[in-house]
Amino acid sequence: MTHQQIREKFVKFFLKNKHKLIESYSLIPHGDPSVLLTTAGMQQFKPYFIGAKDPMKDFKSRRLISIQRCFRTSDIEEVGDAWHNTFFEMLGNFSIADYFKKEAIDLAWQFLIKEMKIDKKKLWATYFKGDKQVEADKETGKLWEKCLPKEKIRGYSREDNWWGPTGKTGPCGPCSEIHYDFTGKPCDKDEKCLPNCECHRFMELWNLVFTEYNIDEKGKLKELPTKNIDTGMGLERLALVVQKKNNIYETDLFISLMEKIARDTAFGKLQKIEDLVRSRVLADHVKGAVFLIYDGVLFSNKEQGYILRRIFRRASDQFLFPNFSWLHYIDKVLEIYHSTYPYLLKRRDGIADNFIREQEAYKKIQQLEVKEVIEKISQKKREKQTSDIVGPSSREISPAEAFLLYSTYGLSPEKLKREGFVFDEVEFQKELERHKKLSRSGAEKKFGGHGLTSQEIPEKDRLKIIRLHTSTHLLQKALRDILGNHVKQEGSDINKERLRFDFTHPQKLTDEEIKRVEDLVNQKIRDDLPVSFQEMPYEEAVKIGALAFFKEKYPEKVKVYSVSDYSKEICGGPHVEHTGQIGRFKILSEKSSSAGIRRIKATVE
Repeated sequence: MTHQQIREKFVKFFLKNKHKLIESYSLIPHGDPSVLLTTAGMQQFKPYFIGAKDPMKDFKSRRLISIQRCFRTSDIEEVGDAWHNTFFEMLGNFSIADYFKKEAIDLAWQFLIKEMKIDKKKLWATYFKGDKQVEADKETGKLWEKCLPKEKIRGYSREDNWWGPTGKTGPCGPCSEIHYDFTGKPCDKDEKCLPNCECHRFMELWNLVFTEYNIDEKGKLKELPTKNIDTGMGLERLALVVQKKNNIYETDLFISLMEKIARDTAFGKLQKIEDLVRSRVLADHVKGAVFLIYDGVLFSNKEQGYILRRIFRRASDQFLFPNFSWLHYIDKVLEIYHSTYPYLLKRRDGIADNFIREQEAYKKIQQLEVKEVIEKISQKKREKQTSDIVGPSSREISPAEAFLLYSTYGLSPEKLKREGFVFDEVEFQKELERHKKLSRSGAEKKFGGHGLTSQEIPEKDRLKIIRLHTSTHLLQKALRDILGNHVKQEGSDINKERLRFDFTHPQKLTDEEIKRVEDLVNQKIRDDLPVSFQEMPYEEAVKIGALAFFKEKYPEKVKVYSVSDYSKEICGGPHVEHTGQIGRFKILSEKSSSAGIRRIKATVE
């Protein structure tokens, strides 16, 4: 059974059981600033679980399914074993105030046994055994007794059988995991050898989450107004079981990539285990990078772009061999997924261009001697009259210095360790988290605050600012028309003299591109298009194609400003009534703001 057939069977089974198929959302979690990337199928449904939105209004159903592309870095050090990934696709069924534990378990069992033909003797189930906050989920244990012998049903603590929330706050609850038993025999380390044993005898296959609680901003656990179901099963792991392989890299979701790596490297069939692991890391990270770029992430030193850069450079560090071409690996990924994501083929050249540019940048960094880099940082510190960095003769560096080498020069922790440097890796991760938080808060402060309605601004200047504000809408749409839909707003600032607009784009605009953008904006101004707005729910605004600054946390109801049928954006306003009021638009400058981010300054006359 191919991965495509597994997808089709999953969808057909749940459609038959009155579920509605919802398309996979982007890897960038729109409207959810609590996480950088989509890590689970339920993220897009969080507002429905907590009762903030009505699924009947938006989906006409309380039973939903999706095959959601996801990305997690929490298990990045495990990538290379039999079944861990960064990028994966999650099969999930969801019930929002409809069915609960009994039906969720019945549906999962029917699908695995009847549709996937999995040997039930290979399956075990776990449930939440309770703690001081929430009592044991004995009901789930009893429900599983209809499917499995008692000895194959086990209770575990919150660490193993409690799921969520995806961020610091949100829906969560006890869960029941279905585990697949590969050997049927205890391991050498533990004669009991039950699910969650570290020997890899068992693999978690499907997680059924009983989402009946919510953690608020104060960290308090409260019951939700409704009882909900959220399940997740990795397509790669299911393919491993159904296709009777030893690991996910032997399934049809990876095998062509693995064979290409084996042919290209000097390791032939990769006899050494360490080389096999490295080849798997390369395969996983190439695939992950392709899909991150596909969903609009660009290489940078912060947020999603930082994750993309990290996995790309980690992939680059795995092998050095002649005639290496990222294009060949990108094409293998497209070959695997073209029927599921046909738009990937249209993005091929753009994805390849991003890969090549980043590789060139990384080559320059690799040519620098690590000692020289540290000496440069030392010199900068001395110039600022701060404490000296550890000298180049030493191999001990602080976590802050390790982070600086990583974020500024791209020298990954793995690269530093291979060069013989010693630093506290736990503290390094803490440093990384601190910078993520600063990055997030900085992004929130930068957006908005144009003071468009302030009474302190003279009327003449206020009108100029309104004209510039409407110009930013035309500018963003013109940039997307000329450069492509990967262009997304990264920040905006307006004063009485000019507008500043930051946007995602991997390279400097040519003079011709700048002129085409400027001309297109002025054409829309000459067309004197009407400007209007409507109030609507945020989700509806996104569905009709309204552009949004996705780092901003929008209210449930938003204004969507439309410039005729040319541009739609979620915005608070105010704007001109028709574009002819703007005047002549002129781009003053275009330059880099940061890696992968360009900045345009413009004015109106």
